[in-house]
Amino acid sequence: MAQASDYKNVYYVPHGSYWPIVGSVGLFLLAGGGAMALNSHAIGPWIAILGVATLLVMIFGWFRDVINESVAGLYNAQVDRTYRWAMGWFIFSEVMFFGAFFGALFYARTLAVTWLGGEGAKSLTGAVLWPDFAATWPTAGPAELGGEFIAMGAWGLPAINTAILLTSSWTLAVAHHALKDGEQQRVINWLVATIALGVIFLGLQAYEYVHAYQDLNLTLATGIYGSTFFMLTGFHGLHVTLGAIMLGAVLYRVLKGHMTSERHFVFEAGAWYWHFVDVVWLGLFIFVYIL
Repeated sequence: MAQASDYKNVYYVPHGSYWPIVGSVGLFLLAGGGAMALNSHAIGPWIAILGVATLLVMIFGWFRDVINESVAGLYNAQVDRTYRWAMGWFIFSEVMFFGAFFGALFYARTLAVTWLGGEGAKSLTGAVLWPDFAATWPTAGPAELGGEFIAMGAWGLPAINTAILLTSSWTLAVAHHALKDGEQQRVINWLVATIALGVIFLGLQAYEYVHAYQDLNLTLATGIYGSTFFMLTGFHGLHVTLGAIMLGAVLYRVLKGHMTSERHFVFEAGAWYWHFVDVVWLGLFIFVYIL
């Protein structure tokens, strides 16, 4: 059997793995179960849950294998570059993902509403579609169709959550510098602080959603404003959740002593993702809450 040192100057070719097949089956079950649930099939939710469970097994198993290979010293500088490129392209795909939703928001509030209120369309809109139409944002349609609501203000919980996420980026940067300096306990302390701030953010966002539904009549059904608000903030909350899970895995590996001041790309990957999520929130805070 080849020793770890034999791999130092060659590109590591991974062994055959069944995890991609397991992941494909999980995605198929999740998509199929979700489609069945939307069509009121009783078994649909259970198939979707089975799909989620299968994906979780795949994630834990595949990451376990990758961690074991890394700890065994099988990876060299070329593999490290591959991981960096892969993480970079992944974050780029996330930029495109959020770009689509920001584009939908721009189209709705800047183009569609303006066109509906224009001179040519105004007569048609007012006479045929909605006599009391006003080309202003936010808009949700006639009150009798669920359009009566209160827009979410920017300077309450959203401002607090903005401060929390910005602070979490700072605590994560401090943890990174501590890792470079080889101070493990400081890394642990600041990582725990970062994860705790992320959890607080999610808790406040959940409270904001309850407030929106119960007190403001702001729901997913509240026209285009409600749709874009919850799609953008909801998907961002999902990404904060994923980022917190990533940092939790990083914390576990720090506790196990898997990282050194020179070799810690998994920490950097989690930090890149977390900072990206924070930048997206700044865009949300400006374009969804303030403007």
